[in-house]
Amino acid sequence: MRTSEVKYTDPSVPRRDPYFDFAKKITDSHILTDPWIDGDPRFSDEPVILGAGTYALMQKAAEHIGALYDELVRIILREPHWLDDYFHLTPHQKMLWFASGGRWHGMARLDMFLCTDGRLQVCEMNSDTPSGEAEAVLINQIIRSRFPRFTDPNAGLETQFIRMVLRLWGKRTWPRLSPTVGIVYPTEMPEDLSMIRLYQRWLESRGAHVILGSPYNLGSTAQRLTLLQKPVDVLIRHYKTDWWCERLPVWKDQEPFPDALPLVKPLQHLMRTWLAGQIAMINPPGAVLTQNKLTMAFFWEHLRKFSPTARNTIRTWIPETRRLITKESKKLNKNEWVLKTDYGCEGDEVIIGNDVSETLWKESLSKAIPKHWILQRYFSSIRIGRENLIPNFGLYLVGGRAAGIYTRLSNTATDGTALSAATLIDQHSH
Repeated sequence: MRTSEVKYTDPSVPRRDPYFDFAKKITDSHILTDPWIDGDPRFSDEPVILGAGTYALMQKAAEHIGALYDELVRIILREPHWLDDYFHLTPHQKMLWFASGGRWHGMARLDMFLCTDGRLQVCEMNSDTPSGEAEAVLINQIIRSRFPRFTDPNAGLETQFIRMVLRLWGKRTWPRLSPTVGIVYPTEMPEDLSMIRLYQRWLESRGAHVILGSPYNLGSTAQRLTLLQKPVDVLIRHYKTDWWCERLPVWKDQEPFPDALPLVKPLQHLMRTWLAGQIAMINPPGAVLTQNKLTMAFFWEHLRKFSPTARNTIRTWIPETRRLITKESKKLNKNEWVLKTDYGCEGDEVIIGNDVSETLWKESLSKAIPKHWILQRYFSSIRIGRENLIPNFGLYLVGGRAAGIYTRLSNTATDGTALSAATLIDQHSH
C-alpha cells in the first residue's frame, strides 16, 4: 500500500467555495448545526479520496475484527472467570454481561490508520455507542456534487441501519403499524445531537414515532418499557454501558465521580423488559465487554485461545497491546507505546508517548491505576494535505458488515478538535 493511494482532494477541481458558503450548506441540513468549534472550522471543505483497493482492505479489516470480537465473546461465555481475573468488571457490568447472553452487536465503528510503513492498523473499536454518522453521511452528500466521478461509500448506510434495527427487532420488513422507537442518550451533552437527529429523520421517514430522553426518563408497565411515560417497541441506547454502572476512577489522584453509583432503577426497567422480549435494544448490553479496551490486550496475551483465522487477524491489523499491570513501567520507552484506559473514548484518556515529554509520561504512569490501562504499540501514521494532518478512518460495521466510513483529520491524537472530512472512493485507483 502506498501513501499516494490516499488523496486529500482532486487536483483537477479547484477550490471554489469559501468555508462560509460551505458552512451554510451544512446548517441547511438542519441536522448539523455547528460548523465551527471555538471559532475554528469543524469540517474540511475538501474530501479525502481513497482508492477502491485501499477502501476494500479497510472493509475487510473491519469485518474480520468484528468476527474476532464475536469469537472473544464466545470464549468469555465459556470461561466467565476472566470477567473478574482480567477485565475487572464491576458487579453491574457483570450483570449486563451475563444478561446479554453474548449479544453485543448492532452497529460499531472501528478506527484505523494507514501507516508510513504500508500497514493498516486498527487501534480500537467503539461497539457501544458509535458516533459520527451525521458528519459522515451529510458532508459526503454536500461535497460529492463537486466530485461526481467519485463514489460515496456512505450512500447505503441508512438502508443498512434500518435493516439492522429490523433484524434485532425480529422483523423482516417495516411493519404497517408504526412502531415507537425510543432513543436514550446523555441529554446534558450536545456532542452527538446531530447523530440523534439523523436517526430520528431516518426512522420518522418510515413512519416510526420517535421519543428522545435520558435513562432517568425510563419506566415500565407490566408489559412494556416506557420513555417519558410512552411505551416503546425499540430502544436505541446511545448511553455508554459503563455509565449505567459503577463509575470508577482511573487515576490515583482523581476525584470521585459525583454520580458514581449505578443507575439502578433505569437498569431495572430496561433489563426486565429486554429479557422478557418486550423490546429490542441497540446496541445490546454485551457491548459492556467488547467496548473494554482490555480486550485488545487479551487478544495478544491469549493468542492461542483463538482460531488460526482470528490469530492472523490479530497479528495483521491490531497493534501489539499489553496490560499496564503486566509491564515494569520504568523500563518502558515512551516513544514505543500509547497509554489508554479501558473505557476512555474519542481521544479521552489517551497519552501518546511519542507526543509528550518524558516528565508527563512518567507522571502519567505513576498516577495511572494499572488495572484500568493498556499499552498499545506506537505506529507512525501517514499525513496528508496542505496542513499535513493524520487521517483517522472510522469504518462502520452494521450487522457484521462494513457499511461506511467517517474520516477525521488531526495533528496528533484524534479528539473533539479534529476536522471531519468527506470520504469519497476512486473506483479507478487501487
